[in-house]
Amino acid sequence: MTPRIVLADDHALIRFGLRALLEMSGMEVAGEAGEGREALRLVQELAPDVAIFDLSMPGLNGIEATAMLTERGAGTRVLILSMHSNAEHVHRAFAAGAAGYLLKGSASEDIVEAVRTVLVGRRYLSRELGHLGSPPPAGTAAAGPIERLSMREREVLQLVVEGHSSSSIAAMVNLSPKSVDTYRSRIMQKLGVRDLPGLVRFAIEHGMTPGS
Repeated sequence: MTPRIVLADDHALIRFGLRALLEMSGMEVAGEAGEGREALRLVQELAPDVAIFDLSMPGLNGIEATAMLTERGAGTRVLILSMHSNAEHVHRAFAAGAAGYLLKGSASEDIVEAVRTVLVGRRYLSRELGHLGSPPPAGTAAAGPIERLSMREREVLQLVVEGHSSSSIAAMVNLSPKSVDTYRSRIMQKLGVRDLPGLVRFAIEHGMTPGS
């Protein structure tokens, strides 16, 4: 049976390259998305075997999209594609339920190997990250300041730092504008941040925005 894949990256050229590589390897790319919310919708609609999520996507980053799929009991295995090679990002990805973590710039054969590895139920970590040791068990709480925030707070934070107004965020996440303002105040309090530039710096440092 041909494996079905969904690709999600905000760079069309990267999606084009991945599609060509996967199709040459006998896999079917069932859908593509350029931002996180569309990626989440596609995975829920198409139920592919594997989803490849860029970590830093607009709207909803790859780790949060993975966490939402995990919470909803989706059977799709998620492979995170990232330029970040530090332990925090790797740990957060696996804690959210990812099956693999692959560095951008990996060789073509490594990308295919990563997809085939997660397809058979094993976890994959880029060989360049071998010094980090074995991936933590799924569901292990990740350490760090971002874990002070709830899933909804992280979702609102990303949209705030991307420049969306309270009313537009409210429409996207099904809240009232007043609730969005409350979330923003709570986020700043939890993080010890006083202004929007501070929130932006935090989001960039933690790979939550495509600008990172």
